Amino acid sequence: MQKQIPLFGPTRSARPAVLPPLTAARWLLVLVFAAGAYFFHGFIVPVLAALVIALATWPVYRRLLAAVEGNRSIAATIALMLILAFLIAPIVLVSRYAVAEIQQWVTWVLEANRTGVSTPEWIATLPWIGELLSEQWTHYFGHPGGFGEVVQTVSGSNIRNIYLTVLAAGGSAFSLMLTILFMLIVLFFAYRDGARFLHQVDLIGERVLPGRWDRISRVVPATISSTVTGMTIIAFGEGIVLGVAYYIAGVPSPVTLGVITGVMALIPGGAPLSMTLVSIYLAASGSPFAGLALFAWGTIELFVVDKTIRPKLVGGPIKLPFLPTIFGLVGGVKTMGFLGLFVGPVLMALLVAIWREWIHELEMTAAMEQPPIDVTPLPVRDE
Repeated sequence: MQKQIPLFGPTRSARPAVLPPLTAARWLLVLVFAAGAYFFHGFIVPVLAALVIALATWPVYRRLLAAVEGNRSIAATIALMLILAFLIAPIVLVSRYAVAEIQQWVTWVLEANRTGVSTPEWIATLPWIGELLSEQWTHYFGHPGGFGEVVQTVSGSNIRNIYLTVLAAGGSAFSLMLTILFMLIVLFFAYRDGARFLHQVDLIGERVLPGRWDRISRVVPATISSTVTGMTIIAFGEGIVLGVAYYIAGVPSPVTLGVITGVMALIPGGAPLSMTLVSIYLAASGSPFAGLALFAWGTIELFVVDKTIRPKLVGGPIKLPFLPTIFGLVGGVKTMGFLGLFVGPVLMALLVAIWREWIHELEMTAAMEQPPIDVTPLPVRDE
């Protein structure tokens, strides 16, 4: 019987591996993840946005999945349509309001350019600079055709910058549309296959961090859910409370300014900035007492919210202290924009959880290493 030669040549005797198989597999996994992060780093923001939305709405999705008798594709499609409706409806309302406001501004500018316009009272009454601004306003806009001359002067000397700005704005809008489209695609698959993917991640996590993965991994969804809920409650609350304060102080359009303040409350420092600008407007328009009272009330209310309510709502089961909460929110916004409002607190919650786990382990180890206390009674001496 003829001896068959293997396809890839004769086999050699087994040699000892340079690295243990488990170590080599771990390094290979790290290299694969590093290569994936390098090639697909441009999609990190939409992927993280989709994961944040999926984790925040996961309890609702589970009820929807039970309602359609476990059909994950139908449940994911319905959930995606609800998310689209939730995102598109506010955009449509804001766009209609913006178009109406722009039309009013354009009408006012055309009329002012035709007849000229005097200095608005709130500009003329500004302290220290009101007189100077009033003179400049009268010089440029107080005669017919003033707005047209200013626009022609500015556009003629900066036509190239205006063109580049419009071109960059168009490119940014197209990039934003692609980002939203990719986020929606990832969100659909996160709903449909999220449970299976989480099970696989748990299997890998138990191999990497045995005995600790279950506690650390549950921090992420709980933190995201509590952060989204907490930020929404804070935004609604501050918008309503400061909107009522605007109405009492006599600010024009208090509902619109309350909505703007509520939206700005999602960003650290946004609500204080809105409240301060409204207070300055009140003081400059001839109501200094109302402006000062609004500023004092807003300062106290925002201080109480930021020091007590926000740390309790943001951070989930970790119960982040005030300073890590602010670091997570501000650092997240500075690094990743609006998405950082939710990614920053998650990272801070993970850091605090790992730190507390480490400290707890060290305390347990120190307690076990302490020598036992000798409680043997001393012998009694006979006198």
